[in-house]
Amino acid sequence: MGQETTKADAVTEADVNPKAYLLADQSWNYKQLRKGANETTETLHRDISEFITMAADTECLEIILHLPPLCKDKNVSYVFVHPCSKQALGWACGVSRPVIACSVTMKEGSQLKRQILSIQQSLGTSPKRPDSCFLPQCGSDEHLLLWKWGPTK
Repeated sequence: MGQETTKADAVTEADVNPKAYLLADQSWNYKQLRKGANETTETLHRDISEFITMAADTECLEIILHLPPLCKDKNVSYVFVHPCSKQALGWACGVSRPVIACSVTMKEGSQLKRQILSIQQSLGTSPKRPDSCFLPQCGSDEHLLLWKWGPTK
């Protein structure tokens, strides 16, 4: 039996994992963060979301699996972070409870725009059009679980 596979496969992007946590922490400080699957969905529907971070170790992954297609429809970049991501994402969001999803919201003149663009470049996506799709297996414990979408046509 080789490596254990889950419903969410991974791409090794170790440099993006800490950036996603740092972005969540700083957006919490700037009051540009919404926490939880429901609030994240709400920000996407209202078109005020700039970046979505989701925990790969969500116990019932189906709770957040509606978010990637919704992000694709709204042209919003997103990542799945891993390992021990629920608790770490909660801490980054400024709460002591685990958080399975968070959304960085738009704000005019935001100082976070450069960080968001840096993460999007690391992911190989642009703010307007995600352009590549990777779903290989996990490489190590320090990696980012990442789903990126291919061209629409």
